[in-house]
Amino acid sequence: MTPIMAREMGVSEAEVIRAFPADQVTELNVADGKAVELIKTFEKLGRVHVITTNDVCTLESYGYFGGFSLTGPFFNVQTDTLDMHIRHQGIGSAFAVIKPSHQDGQTTYSVQFFSREGKSGFKVFLYKSVTEKEGGDVQKVIEAWKEITASYKK
Repeated sequence: MTPIMAREMGVSEAEVIRAFPADQVTELNVADGKAVELIKTFEKLGRVHVITTNDVCTLESYGYFGGFSLTGPFFNVQTDTLDMHIRHQGIGSAFAVIKPSHQDGQTTYSVQFFSREGKSGFKVFLYKSVTEKEGGDVQKVIEAWKEITASYKK
């Protein structure tokens, strides 16, 4: 798990991700409001697994992006399944990551957001069991993820 690797190596988690092999990671352009644009595209991905972690807690949720609004410093995602208030101006970097799950080895596709200091903000994962649980077509979702991440490549 990348947070554990970062802690053991004494570096930020963003640095760990940035050092992954080129076929597993692509840095995304989130400058000048592009982070909000990128997050809005997640509506196309259907059901996803969202993980937010900090020094005290890790919160995992499964749901759908949508219900977007901007209130003060917060970009909001508010659906029946996700309720996020993102301080989008604090996003310093984002990466598209392909790697095996640490739990069951299935391939995961994610977009991972980090603060300017390289600390984890939140991560949006898609993988076979999450997509198919509610009838989604995993191949179509992977193709959408590839198109989205290619269009935001730094």
